[in-house]
Formats: sequence, C-alpha cells, structure tokens
Amino acid sequence: MPDLSSALHLAASEVTLAVGALVLLMVGAFIGDKSARLVSILSVLLLIVAAVISIVGPWGVAFNGAYVADPLAIYAKSLIYLSAAVAVVLGDGWMKRTRIAKFEYPVLIVLASVGMGMMASSGDLISMYVGIELHSLALYVLAAFHRNDVKASEAGLKYFVLGALSSGLLLYGSSLIYGFAGSMRFEDIAAFAADNPGPGLVFGLVFLICGLAFKVSAAPFHMWTPDVYEGAPT
Repeated sequence: MPDLSSALHLAASEVTLAVGALVLLMVGAFIGDKSARLVSILSVLLLIVAAVISIVGPWGVAFNGAYVADPLAIYAKSLIYLSAAVAVVLGDGWMKRTRIAKFEYPVLIVLASVGMGMMASSGDLISMYVGIELHSLALYVLAAFHRNDVKASEAGLKYFVLGALSSGLLLYGSSLIYGFAGSMRFEDIAAFAADNPGPGLVFGLVFLICGLAFKVSAAPFHMWTPDVYEGAPT
C-alpha cells in the first residue's frame, strides 16, 4: 500500500484529470447539453490544476519503471495541459458560433490530455502504447464530433481505420523489440541496442517508428491527414 500511494502521488496529475473527467461526464449526463458551458469552464480549471500539480509534484519512478516523472516529462505535461485548456476555450467559441453545445467536447479533450500525459511520462513500451491509444480514442470521436456532417463522419472513420493500422504496427514492433531485448523498459532497450544492434531489434524499431509516424502524420505516412483535417470540427 505505501508503494501504491507513493506511485499515485507521483501520477497525481493524470489521476486528477481522469477522476475529474468522470465527474464532468456525470454532470453532463444528469444536466444535459445545458451544462456545456459549465463543463467547459470546469475543464479549463481542471487542466490548469493538473498543470500546477505536475509542476510542483515530486520527481521519481513508479509502477516498476513504467511511469517516470522527470524534468522533461513535467515540462511536456505542463505544456500539454495548458494547450488543452486553450483548446477548450477556443472550442467553446466554436460551439457558440455553430450552435452545437455539447458537454462531451471538453470532456474528450481532458481524456485526450490524460493519454498525452501518460505518454510523456512513459518509461516502457506498454505505458507508451496505453497513453497513445487513450489519446487517439478521444481524437477519433473529436474528428467525427459533428456527426450530421458527411465530411466529419468520413474523417472520423478514416482516422479510426488508419489509427488502428498504426496501432498494429506499434504492437508488432513492440513485440519484436521485447522478444529480442527481453525488456519493455526504454533504459534496458537502449542498453541492449548499444551492445547488440541485431537485425531483429532493427526490424522492431522500424515497425515502431512507422507506427509513430502514422500517429503524427509524418511523410510518407500522412495520407489520412488532409481528409481528417478537412472534416474535423475545429
């Protein structure tokens, strides 16, 4: 229990966002779309609080090396949470202009921020994959948020299908890396690659990089980007 409590204390920003997102989802479910403005304001405050928690929180490693809180991760998470808060503010203006007041919009941004925060603090391949997928699942829904628009529905479907392909590449690359390196931790993989740069590990890294390139739409894996950006609501 002490180890679990210290680990949760180290990951307090992600825990705060996850619990807050569930509470906001319940508020929206009970009150309805009339709560869109309230949920947006609370989401902005929640993201700012999470950024402050990550800045003032302790450094360390938790969950057997799967979670790492170091200066780089704290800087990245603070930037992510504050950028997400700005996105919620801008999205509130978009909902006013289009008269689409949905409380799910800020909640999805908060959930995407949880995934990005996990990814920034990931210390092994599993936690990185979980963070990327949590982030991606929220973005799939956001891409098709304007569900009555044909372009938005097409954007969400394309994003989901190609996102599933990239997830498969990530998993296949991770399995190859684990099979040859014998560990999921980034530190162990780096040490093994320095001493044994064999073809199996190289193939695993190639698949992993291709999957990540799909996620960030890096050329030549960017074919989904124009359609998704055109159909996305904002």
